[in-house]
Amino acid sequence: MTVASKNPVRRITAALGALDVADGPISRLEVARQLREAAEELEAAQVEAARKAGATWNEIGACYGLTKQGAQQRFRAARTQAKAVTAAPDRKKAGPVA
Repeated sequence: MTVASKNPVRRITAALGALDVADGPISRLEVARQLREAAEELEAAQVEAARKAGATWNEIGACYGLTKQGAQQRFRAARTQAKAVTAAPDRKKAGPVA
C-alpha cells in the first residue's frame, strides 16, 4: 500500500483504513510503519506550530513529562527532519529486489 498524501493526518487516516484490509502480518507491519512515520511528522509539525505560537519548551516538555532540556533534545532532531522533509523533493522508495 502506498499513501501518497503529504498531509500526515490524511496519511494516518488512509493507513488506518488500510490496516482494516491488510491481508497478512507483513502488510500490517508496513501499515504500522507508515502510521508511525506519519504520526512522527504530525508531532514534529505540531511542536513547530506550538513554538511559532509562543509555547515555551517548558510547556512542551510538560506535555511529555519532560524538562525543558528534555523536550529540546527530543524534538531537535524531529524539527530538523520536518524542515528537511518540507524542503526535499518527493522521492519514491525502491521496492524489494527479487
